[in-house]
Amino acid sequence: MGERILQKIAVLVDFSDNDKMLITNGIKLSAIFRKELCLVCRLKQKRLRNEAKKKLNDCIEKINREVTGLKVSACIVEGPDSEISEKMADDHEIILIITDAKNYKKYSKAVITSPVPFLFLRSQNDELSFKNIILPVDLRKGISEAAIWSSYFGRFNKSKITVIAANHKGKNEQKEVYNNIFIIKKLMQKFNIDHKIYKGFRSSLRNSFEALDFAIESNSDMLVLLGSSAITPLDILIGLPERKIIGRAENLAVMLVNSRRDNYILCN
Repeated sequence: MGERILQKIAVLVDFSDNDKMLITNGIKLSAIFRKELCLVCRLKQKRLRNEAKKKLNDCIEKINREVTGLKVSACIVEGPDSEISEKMADDHEIILIITDAKNYKKYSKAVITSPVPFLFLRSQNDELSFKNIILPVDLRKGISEAAIWSSYFGRFNKSKITVIAANHKGKNEQKEVYNNIFIIKKLMQKFNIDHKIYKGFRSSLRNSFEALDFAIESNSDMLVLLGSSAITPLDILIGLPERKIIGRAENLAVMLVNSRRDNYILCN
């Protein structure tokens, strides 16, 4: 019987000053979820492969000196940016990808095909506790994917989950939001997760922005956001809501969960 492959938390590194912040939070999350930490280097020029390997090994040695009991690995991923998440998930058992918020545009196409979430962090996010999580809930059925990832933090990190529900005047829209809230409430109660549910003031179109404002005002750690289900010509022209939210997130981490496909689950 072959060796069991461990799921991994990936940190995209480019050997810049921001790597320290990303790796620190990667170590934190790897410990929370009891997963292997994997440092991932994106390589566009094959002639730099040996140099990249050396730098990755140096990073691993440094982590091993400073952190005990953590399994750390590294890999080099080649190919188009749009395919990076599927390659990492399928070839390396990556379950979550951590990167700098400034890289959203670079990986925006990868996000919409990704079977695993992206976590976008900023340079000032030295070490988040991930104890206060905000989850906006609209009328889309895919919200369960974002809710499941929120529940992982509640289960394994004892995080408090605050749900901001969209507010609609139409009865059909109200029913869809209510059904989502009912499912999420059952999920939180099943795992005895500390949670609160608030009815917001905005409809589904602006619900995520309302949740963003709430998260910033309440000094929360992270916003768990369901990515756009459909991309219209207007979105291409003015930008997707998630791009705007990540750009405005200040000290807030933003986890972006793909709404277009089922996400891989976290194995205990």
